[in-house]
Amino acid sequence: MASRRYHKKKTGRELNLKDPQLFSDKCHWLKLNRFDHQVVRCTDKYGVRKWIADQGYPEILNDLYGVYTRTSEIDWEKLPDMFVLKGTHGYKYNIICRDKASMDREEVIRTLDYWLGSTYGLKTVELHYCEITPRIICERFIETDNGALPVDYKFFCLNGKVHCVMVCTGRGAGQMYFDYFDRDWSRKLDYDRESSPDHVTIERPASYSKMVEIAEKLSRPFPFVRVDLYDERGRVIFGEMTFTPAACSDPGLTAEGEAAMGKMLKLS
Repeated sequence: MASRRYHKKKTGRELNLKDPQLFSDKCHWLKLNRFDHQVVRCTDKYGVRKWIADQGYPEILNDLYGVYTRTSEIDWEKLPDMFVLKGTHGYKYNIICRDKASMDREEVIRTLDYWLGSTYGLKTVELHYCEITPRIICERFIETDNGALPVDYKFFCLNGKVHCVMVCTGRGAGQMYFDYFDRDWSRKLDYDRESSPDHVTIERPASYSKMVEIAEKLSRPFPFVRVDLYDERGRVIFGEMTFTPAACSDPGLTAEGEAAMGKMLKLS
């Protein structure tokens, strides 16, 4: 089975689907047994926007400048100087533009055309991505007061409740860190092998309580989903919803993280 080969290659561990106990094994089980239209819709970075609004949270959607099925549809002159381009049907399909005047437009178009022509998910055995209509969206660029990329807060929601949040810092700065905190942000969890040094303090964001509320509301229909959010000066901004983080085979997840989240996640 392709999932078994992929998991073994990425983690060095055999996949257990007969009696899954670890978090990765249960995520693979869900991927193979709970594939449905709603998962596809919420994975689609454009299609999910209407669903977010229908859940009562239109205010967390980032500004949308355009949606394109072909690169020839993009009116570059109408775009602001700073923006982000995203492929709606894949992982890491992101281009950050900080200065349109200095952007290599031809290279960007080649990349976008490649994304639009690709069927993401075949190589990583995430077949729900293959059901998404390939599109490019252009959104407002979010930055901090000092011009850095924003901190990414990834809420791991198990059976409708936030179990923990992974805080991603250092994006675009050469060294990324992944720090897990419990639901109440009362203690740091030893869930990732690439966490920040002990002397580094990560502040709880101003909108954290609102983030937890939103993540739990959005996660209710699903046994597991990771809800990614940003805090922009106290305002919550939606990022994406991910059902198969790291294609369910994260080599950075510690044994403690695998066991703890695996125990919490109930399959049906």
